[in-house]
Amino acid sequence: MPSVQLGLKENVNQFILLIVVNAFVGGMIGLERSILPQIAETEFHMAAKTAILSFIVVFGSVKAITNYYTGSLANKVGRKNLLVIGWLFALPVPFLLMTAQNWNWIMFANVLLGINQGLTWSSTVVMKIDLVGEKNRGFAMGLNEFAGYLAVALVAFATGLVAATYGLRPYPFYIGIVLSLAGLLTSWFFVKDTKHHVAQESSNNSIPKLSNVFWDTTLFNKNLGSVTQAGLVNNLNDGMAWGLFPILLAQKGFEISQIAFVTAVYPAVWGIGQLFTGKLSDYFCKKSMLFWGMFLQGIALVFFVFASSFAHYIVLASLLGWGTAMVYPTFLATVAENTHPQDRAKSLGVFRLWRDLGYAIGAVLTGLIADAFGINTSVVVIGILTLFSSLIIEKRMRCKSNSPKLTDWLFKKNKIKTHHEKTPYTCGAETPA
Repeated sequence: MPSVQLGLKENVNQFILLIVVNAFVGGMIGLERSILPQIAETEFHMAAKTAILSFIVVFGSVKAITNYYTGSLANKVGRKNLLVIGWLFALPVPFLLMTAQNWNWIMFANVLLGINQGLTWSSTVVMKIDLVGEKNRGFAMGLNEFAGYLAVALVAFATGLVAATYGLRPYPFYIGIVLSLAGLLTSWFFVKDTKHHVAQESSNNSIPKLSNVFWDTTLFNKNLGSVTQAGLVNNLNDGMAWGLFPILLAQKGFEISQIAFVTAVYPAVWGIGQLFTGKLSDYFCKKSMLFWGMFLQGIALVFFVFASSFAHYIVLASLLGWGTAMVYPTFLATVAENTHPQDRAKSLGVFRLWRDLGYAIGAVLTGLIADAFGINTSVVVIGILTLFSSLIIEKRMRCKSNSPKLTDWLFKKNKIKTHHEKTPYTCGAETPA
C-alpha cells in the first residue's frame, strides 16, 4: 500500500479539487431551483400543486436510491469511478430541460439528475471524509456542503436573472452544459481515488462494526437513527421550499427577479453558514447543533405564512438557511463519528437514502395539503413536523465526545470554561454500539 497521511493539510490539493467538483454538482440542482415550477405553470399549464411537484418526487426518489447503492458499491467499484459515472448521467440533463415538449421530458431529466446527484455528491462526501481523518470531519463537511449549496444559490439566482431577461427557455439552461462538462473532465483527469486512505484509517480504528448497517443507521443505533430521521425531515421541508416557495411568492405578487433572490438567499445562507457551522460541530456537542438547527428551521417555516413584505421573506429565508447550515455538515460528521471506516460509505449511503427520500415525501405531502387546504397550511404543517423532529433529537440522541453544549457556551460561557478546565464536560452518555 502506498504511504498516505490523513488530514486536511496533508491532502489539501485533492480536497480543494473535490470542493470545486462539488460546486459543479450543486450547480446542476440550481438550474431548476427558481424557474422550473413556473415553466410547469406557464408553458405546460399545470395547475395542481401535486402535479407541479412531481419532478421533485422523481428526483428525490431516484437520488435516494442511488445514494444507497453508491454507499454499497463505494468499496467495490471505487469512489472515483462512481464520481465519473455520475457525471455521464448529467450530460443530457440541460438539453432535455431546454427542449422538453411535454412534462414527461422534464420527469426523465430529473431521473438522470437524481442519478447524477446521488453518485457525484455521495462520492465527494465520502472521499473528503476519507482524506481528513477524525479531527476535522465537521469542518470538511462544512466546506463540502458550502461549495455545493452556494453553487445551488448562485446558479438559481443566475437562471432567474437570465429567465427574466431572455425568457424561461432555453437560455438559462446553457449554464448546465458548462457545469456538466467541467464536472466530468475535472473528475476524470484530476481526481484520485481514496481507497488507500480508508485502509490507513481502518488499521488504527477502534470503533466496532455495526451488526446490521442498514437497520442500525435507520433506527436501532440511537445516534444514527436520530440523525437519519432528522435528515429525512430536513429534506422534506427543503422539497417543500423548492416546489412551493416560488409559487407562493408569485401569488403574493412578487416579480421573477425578486422570487429568484428569495429562493437564492435560503441556499446561500445555508451554503456560506456551513463554513462556520461545520467547524463548530467539531467542537460543540453534535446533539446540541442538530436540535437547535432543526428548531430554527421549524420556527422559520411556521412564521413564513405570516410574512407580508419582501424584507420579511428575506429574514425568514435567512433563518431557514442558518438552521439548515447548523445541521447539514453535522449530519454527515455524526454518521462518520459513529461508524467504522469499512462501514462508513454504506452507512452514509443509508442515511442519504432516507434523507433524500424526504424530497419525495415532502413533495407529495405538501402538494396534497396545498391542493386541499392551501399553500399556507402546507407550510405550517411542515414547520410543525420539523419542530417535532428537533424534539426527537433532544430526547433520543447522546454525544459521544466530551463536548460543551451550544446553549451552555452561549449563556454560561465563563462557568463552562472553568468547569471544562477541571473535568471533562459531556452532554450525554455514550450511545451503545
